[in-house]
Amino acid sequence: MNSESNIKVLLAARPKGYPRNEDFLVIESEIPKIKEGELLVKIDWLSLDPYMRGRMNDVKSYAPSVEVGDVMVGGAVGTIIESRTSLFSKGEIVEGSFGWQSYALSNGVGLRKINPDLGPIQSSIGVLGMPGLTAYFGLLDVCQPIAGDTVVVSAASGAVGQIAGQIAKIMGCRVIGTAGTNEKVQFIVDELGFDAGINYKTENVGTSLNSACPDGIDIYFDNVGGFVTDEVIKRINTGARIAICGQVSQYNLEEPELGPRNLFHLTKSQAKMEGFLVFAYEARYDEALHRLSKWINQDKLKYKEDIVEGIRNAPQTFIGMLNGENLGKTLIKVS
Repeated sequence: MNSESNIKVLLAARPKGYPRNEDFLVIESEIPKIKEGELLVKIDWLSLDPYMRGRMNDVKSYAPSVEVGDVMVGGAVGTIIESRTSLFSKGEIVEGSFGWQSYALSNGVGLRKINPDLGPIQSSIGVLGMPGLTAYFGLLDVCQPIAGDTVVVSAASGAVGQIAGQIAKIMGCRVIGTAGTNEKVQFIVDELGFDAGINYKTENVGTSLNSACPDGIDIYFDNVGGFVTDEVIKRINTGARIAICGQVSQYNLEEPELGPRNLFHLTKSQAKMEGFLVFAYEARYDEALHRLSKWINQDKLKYKEDIVEGIRNAPQTFIGMLNGENLGKTLIKVS
């Protein structure tokens, strides 16, 4: 064992509105001691995702809130440096909900062994992990695309949106994405092959959707909610499918916006709107990862990572991501 310490990021206070640096506390502690039946992981990469903002609130949700004083929740991938369980060996690479820290103890429950031959290990918390799986099942299972469908993806340059849009293209759909900067719009069109992009901050979203989707919208993959979703719902076709993946426009509001709105469009269009959680598809992860990996190898699926070095920079990077400063999958290179 080396003389390093375990750097942890704790939730110091529950945020009101957008999180601030003061809502987090970075501490150093001893590397935890391992007991029988446990393993110790040195974290290599930490994933930062919008859902973490919801875990900072003391409200009932699909997963428990982080308690004030506890390590911030988060998916990470790392290397086992010590094991006292027959299920895992020293040197194996594992992915799990280790939280914002540089070392983590585990009893092995919920861990996934990572094959580094499939891609760089950080892809296990990106395109070949929760974000990629979310895009895969949300688009293919919830939305059931048909070749020729018009698909709109909000937050299209983000970790989930960039994959969902490209899967729609692989399925033969016409794909339009919304994003918050001209650079992001250019990225989804020029790099990822979307048919059109809309800057929701500088354009009139309704007018731009009329232009980009003259025949209406068959599928909407929603990561944001709010006024973008309002404008999309006004333009859905008969039999449209809407997947509610995230509502990032609402996560930092001190008072929730009035909604849901425009739902009479679902009735007149006989459309389906469905919220989903990727964990419900756990039994099919291998199928999805195999197809995603194949598409990457065939150069049909590209992905962009936004990498920041150092666990101490996680709070500021997370705040920046919630303000739209990232382009692609936000990752902290821990070690």
